[in-house]
Amino acid sequence: MSKKFLLILSMVVIGSMLFVACGPTAEEEGVYVCQITDTGGIDDKSFNQTAWKGIQDAEEELGIRSNYLESQEVADYEKNLNAFAEEGCDLIVTVGFLIGDATKAAAEANTDIYYSIVDYAYEETIPNLVGQVFETDEAAFLAGYAAAAVTQTGKVGTFGGLPIPTVTIFMDGFAKGVAKYNEVKGTNVEVLGWDLDNPDAGLFSMDFDDQQKGRELAVSLMDEGADVIMPVAGPVGLGAAAAIQERGNAYVIGVDSDWFLTSPEYADIILTSVMKLMDATSFQVVENVINDSFEPGVIVGTLENEGVALAPFHDNADLISDEIQAELDQLKADIIAGTIVLD
Repeated sequence: MSKKFLLILSMVVIGSMLFVACGPTAEEEGVYVCQITDTGGIDDKSFNQTAWKGIQDAEEELGIRSNYLESQEVADYEKNLNAFAEEGCDLIVTVGFLIGDATKAAAEANTDIYYSIVDYAYEETIPNLVGQVFETDEAAFLAGYAAAAVTQTGKVGTFGGLPIPTVTIFMDGFAKGVAKYNEVKGTNVEVLGWDLDNPDAGLFSMDFDDQQKGRELAVSLMDEGADVIMPVAGPVGLGAAAAIQERGNAYVIGVDSDWFLTSPEYADIILTSVMKLMDATSFQVVENVINDSFEPGVIVGTLENEGVALAPFHDNADLISDEIQAELDQLKADIIAGTIVLD
């Protein structure tokens, strides 16, 4: 065998090795992250959309691939989970309290896939599953205090989509914030739609999609005298915002995202928003999967770690005096320090 032939043969072998080495690796292809929405859709301007933003941010900054499936009804949860398991997703993010049981079952059946669920925490630790929960009562407390400071009628209101913990925690915080204002100022601002001592009497639309129900509940609360209303009902809340804007004598407090940014058509009547920053926690989970540092259990969003926040007052900042703003800043600091405890 000639030296020339051996040289050519070695060049071919080395070239083949370089071709293989330069081919796309699993890392270069990107971790595949898939989201399953709750009812309301991916563009609900609420928790589905906010969680999806975190995944989109990860796609842009971390080079992942992403996809989503929308759940039109509860029956879609298992079907969508099975579809994504078969599709080869590395991480499946589910959204909403109601998909909790289905997510747990899927994680236990597919131990080679990572799962994360927004708005749910499990009593037991599942090795490939992490919950994202949020102390939204902390930010809602500040919103309640601000609402009590702004009201001209002495009445503020709230209603929820369903009487589930991820909804009522907002309403609890809001009512406690109003109570704190009354304690500090010696006033008697009333909360319509939610009674801390009698939660069974709470006001609920029993729906997260029908905006007409939001309109009807907002009209009812305004008829009772409420001039600041916080709907905790996903897209249903936008129906409330429309009714408030038409009436023209009340303000709305958004939830989940900063409504001033996500629903700018209502900017004139948005006082503030209680933000649940699911984009930040969802991004964190994706990053942990990429870095091989995934930890099961729970990620908790708080005022301290900026997992929850009170949005700016934007166009209605003139309703908040320097004195009230200073008090809100101090209340936030007290909650972070543990001086104020919201049980």
